[in-house]
Amino acid sequence: MQQRTLAFIGAGNMSRSIIAGLIQAGYPAERIIAANPSRPKLDELASQFGIRITQDNAEAAREAEVIVLAVKPQLMAGMLTALVAELGSLDGKLLISIAAGIRVARLQEMAGGHERIIRTMPNTPSLLGLGMTGLYAPPAIGQADRAVAEQMMQSVGKTLWVDEEAGINGVIAAAGSAPAYFFLFMQAIAEEAEAMGFTPEQARLLVQQTALGAAAMVEQNPELSLQTLREQVTSKGGTTAEAVKTFQEQGLMPLTARAMQAAVTRAGEMETLF
Repeated sequence: MQQRTLAFIGAGNMSRSIIAGLIQAGYPAERIIAANPSRPKLDELASQFGIRITQDNAEAAREAEVIVLAVKPQLMAGMLTALVAELGSLDGKLLISIAAGIRVARLQEMAGGHERIIRTMPNTPSLLGLGMTGLYAPPAIGQADRAVAEQMMQSVGKTLWVDEEAGINGVIAAAGSAPAYFFLFMQAIAEEAEAMGFTPEQARLLVQQTALGAAAMVEQNPELSLQTLREQVTSKGGTTAEAVKTFQEQGLMPLTARAMQAAVTRAGEMETLF
């Protein structure tokens, strides 16, 4: 792994998760700096991981070779404008955004025309090291910079590059927002299990262990399609077949497609807000 000096601007949950993953992978703590307006999160990061901290964004960015943009989208323009004003230039620095809804062209504009920017879209399981992150880099970004972004995000899970920036919105629909789809389906199963007489604790145990096992079966059988895995546990004329038939008759597949397209549409709308 390349060991450039990293500055995290923003010390929220995602920054903390990435820092934790990097340290666990052997990244030197002295090459990581976190900047945040308030002290509590910074103090916790310094205490737990031994990294450097500051309440001054410019101080962190000045020393860094890679700046991780981890502030809320609505704060990004103000933060970058102030950073450019204080430093004068971001030349020589790679910017990696983990903020949702801001296109690379807009980030470049916010950063005073700085073009060396990579956009990433992690999802919330990254907080457990089980994330799925989409990445996009403009064609001019070199392989070494791409490797830095990829290695950083692989510290919290799996990664997937998209060739066109529009693909990031597809990543949002298929991974960024998707944990909520699974939670909703799990909630539906658990609520019906309770209606059948199980306690809430029993229903949750049934659902979470089954979901965990199903995901593991997918991961451990990469040679089998999802359809094949489903067919293998669906005996003709059995209980599973009857349940699956009901889902299909009620339009689960087209409903899922409409939901994902709605996520893509909303992601496109959000890109106009910042």
